[in-house]
Amino acid sequence: MPDDLQDFAARYSAAWSSQDPARVASFYAEGGRLVINDGEPSVGREAITEAARGFMVAFPDMVVALDSLHQGAAGVEYHWTLTGTNTGPGGTGRAVRISGFETWTRWDGGRIAESVGRFDADDYRRQLDGDAR
Repeated sequence: MPDDLQDFAARYSAAWSSQDPARVASFYAEGGRLVINDGEPSVGREAITEAARGFMVAFPDMVVALDSLHQGAAGVEYHWTLTGTNTGPGGTGRAVRISGFETWTRWDGGRIAESVGRFDADDYRRQLDGDAR
């Protein structure tokens, strides 16, 4: 685990906001694993780069802000808010603001070995579709 988790989390947020998906993957161990909303795990830096790229392409103006950081029973909880406009290829042109968190459960040499992330997918879809419900 990194010595200064707050600094690590701030730099991780900046990486997600950078439009450089390899920068996100650099925070993970070589065989690191990222799972988003119980989806198929992205395993290894190449797969994590592609997962990050998907969000960055969809939201060219994406900003991920660090909301809070907690040491929980399951691991370190990194809470974030993503804002951006879905103007990537095939995008809706709509702005989104979603909050979620990742639980970093394992570490390898100061890098994330496993991260399990969650956000409200229904709210995300409503915002993309323009449904004000």
